[in-house]
Amino acid sequence: MIAISPRQLEVFSAIAAAGSVRAAADQLGLTQPAASMALAELERLLGAPLFDRHQRRLHLNARGRALLPRAREIVERLRELGDGIAGAEPHGALAIGASNTIGNYLVGELLGRFVAAYPAVKPSLRVANTAEIVAGLLDFSLDVGCIEGPAAHAEIESLAWREDELKVCVRADHPLARRRRLRVDDLRGERWIVRESGSATRAIVEDAVRGALGTLDVALELGQSEAIKQAVIAGLGVACLPSVAIADAVAAGRLVALRTPFLDLRRMLWLVLHRGRYRGATLQAFLRHARA
Repeated sequence: MIAISPRQLEVFSAIAAAGSVRAAADQLGLTQPAASMALAELERLLGAPLFDRHQRRLHLNARGRALLPRAREIVERLRELGDGIAGAEPHGALAIGASNTIGNYLVGELLGRFVAAYPAVKPSLRVANTAEIVAGLLDFSLDVGCIEGPAAHAEIESLAWREDELKVCVRADHPLARRRRLRVDDLRGERWIVRESGSATRAIVEDAVRGALGTLDVALELGQSEAIKQAVIAGLGVACLPSVAIADAVAAGRLVALRTPFLDLRRMLWLVLHRGRYRGATLQAFLRHARA
């Protein structure tokens, strides 16, 4: 039997998350030489390196990526064993990823309620597009993601979270803003402002609008819903955005949300996790809280 210690696995997991021995040592309250020795001994016992070294950064190699979920599970199970004896509440770090619209408009309320319920949990939030959130789950730098479409990857599990709806919007003085009844042909010839490739919102808009119109004349591609909203207000085109993103501008009379019953713009928001990620007490608490 290989004499691997829990401390070695804890150091390895921390280095994988932090990207450097120094940062991992600070996080664990160790000296840098002690953390380096723990990693070196683990690699010696396994007979192969777990990281590629590049410009003072450590990047998991194939063997390290295979080991990481098992190492994290062992470390978390041992912590939970101690917590169970002590009767501790969920606590510790939780790395959450959110796609742009959710991160900017929805996740703040969710995190506020979660931290109020579990004050010993220390969440961190990364806001990026859906493709980047899925990448973070795959390399285990994120524990859970909140995204605007199910993840089409065999290693990612998608859990239905909440319903949402997109709205076609125009500037308040746009000719279509005064039309009570719209037909699909009324949108022909309009120039569209859309999200970047890799965005789930972009994919939904393309499916719905192209399905009705056949083509989508793209005037601008922007990386944030807020930037698109401002571009529409400036008169640069029309857009299809989450209703939560345009609510303030509609209320202020700067935008008009068009009635488009001929477009199916409903969607489900999703919680996503790596299938190999151990779902300890803290992660389970977050999932229960989010779906309650």
